[in-house]
Amino acid sequence: MSAAPVPSVIAGPFPGYSQEMWFETWSEIARVLLVGSAAYVALVIVLRVSGKRTLAKLNAFDLVVTVALGSTLATILLSSDVAWAEGAVALILLAALQYIVATVSSRWPRSRAVLTARPTILVDHGTVLDSALAQQRISPGEVRQAIRATGTGDVSRIAAVVLETDGSLSVIGREQFGDGSALQDVTRPGRRASVRKPTSADGTE
Repeated sequence: MSAAPVPSVIAGPFPGYSQEMWFETWSEIARVLLVGSAAYVALVIVLRVSGKRTLAKLNAFDLVVTVALGSTLATILLSSDVAWAEGAVALILLAALQYIVATVSSRWPRSRAVLTARPTILVDHGTVLDSALAQQRISPGEVRQAIRATGTGDVSRIAAVVLETDGSLSVIGREQFGDGSALQDVTRPGRRASVRKPTSADGTE
């Protein structure tokens, strides 16, 4: 009975590791080049057809789709168990789901409460809202850091700090606050966001 073949071992700084750790076969290299190029072209076509909104990280769902697209492309490149056609269908599916969610959210504002999170105000006219910080798990230091990034050293000069749906912090100074119409969809602790259009001085929408 013949002995089982022993994998080749590379001598050097990492003794005991097989050669497959560094190089397997030229056919695998060729597969990565061929399938990778085709997958890249497929991704470009999907993004071109679906529009710029697909890569816009405006909320948590957008971020998930963006990460999933990159992960899917990497899987197509490196996994021989995934055929190019299957990977292309996965890319199309992710873009289609993002298109559906974005379309529903834009046409039916009330659906945003289910599909996406709402921005939350953390600082209201110089007052830090501790309940909002606790609810969103944001520390006061992180809020101060965002304020400092705008070149402002006095919290009382800040009209609003808003935690956006993509996790970023928007800082609005008192000089830029205006009528506050940009904050109509922002939630405050204990209050629900309004989905109505801002009204003008005469009361018309």
